[in-house]
Order: sequence, then structure tokens, then C-alpha cells
Amino acid sequence: MNLKKLWKKKIFFLLGFIFIILLSISPKILKETSSPNFCASCHVMENEHEDWFKSGLHRNIKCVDCHLPNDNIFNHLIWKALDGTKDVISFYGRLYSDHITISPHGATTIQSNCIRCHTEMVSRLSIEKERNCWSCHRRISHTFPTSGMSHL
Repeated sequence: MNLKKLWKKKIFFLLGFIFIILLSISPKILKETSSPNFCASCHVMENEHEDWFKSGLHRNIKCVDCHLPNDNIFNHLIWKALDGTKDVISFYGRLYSDHITISPHGATTIQSNCIRCHTEMVSRLSIEKERNCWSCHRRISHTFPTSGMSHL
């Protein structure tokens, strides 16, 4: 691993740690940054927010209910800080592409949350573990192209 990558990781984790401290200081900030309107405040997320709002299926849940781990509060806050820091750096550093895609960790998190919320239904299905829920349910909350994991 070269020195530049190591420094990027250290800065990323330092910013994440600072973000966690700030969130733990103010429950109001935690609540505000968990709202769909906050997630849509970056113009790159406007289409995803619009799709979520119009979908009806999951309109009563927040972005963080699907896109962050919800197995325990510590894990949730760590990933909220890390993903939030990454998103802020990407947005204000203009490091994002116009075609937003989900990371492998994000896809795993979303899949886990689908199963967490729909445990009873999933327990009655016999599907391969490699198959993601959105392979069949393409219009759950966002616009899905026919291939890839874009716009989750």
C-alpha cells in the first residue's frame, strides 16, 4: 500500500470519528441527518429521492433504514459516519459521477435490511443466497436499469 493511500485512509477514518462524536453530541443532528430530505439535499440524489417519494411501497421508511446497517446502534452510527463523510467529501470535492452506483458493502447492507424487514416472507422462499432482492423486485424504491446495481 503506498503512502498516499494510507494517508487517505487515515484522513477518512479521522473524519468519520469526528463525525461520530458530533452526532453523539446532538440527537437533533442525528435525527435531521437521517431524514430523506437531508439525503436529497445533494443534487446528485434528487432523482433517487423523487423515485423513493413516488414509489409508495417504501415511502414510510427512511433512507437509513435500507442503506445503513441496522443490526445494532454502534454499527449503524459507525457506518452512518463513514458513509456520510464519504458522501460529503465526494459531493463537495466533486468526486462523484452522474451515474450513481451502490458499493459492494452497500449492496450487502441493503440485502440484509430487506431480509431483516421481510424475514417471515423470505423464510418461505427458496432462493439462492447470491441473488439480491432487487434482482426480481426492480422497482422497489429507485429506478433500476436492466443490469447492474445502479440507483439503489
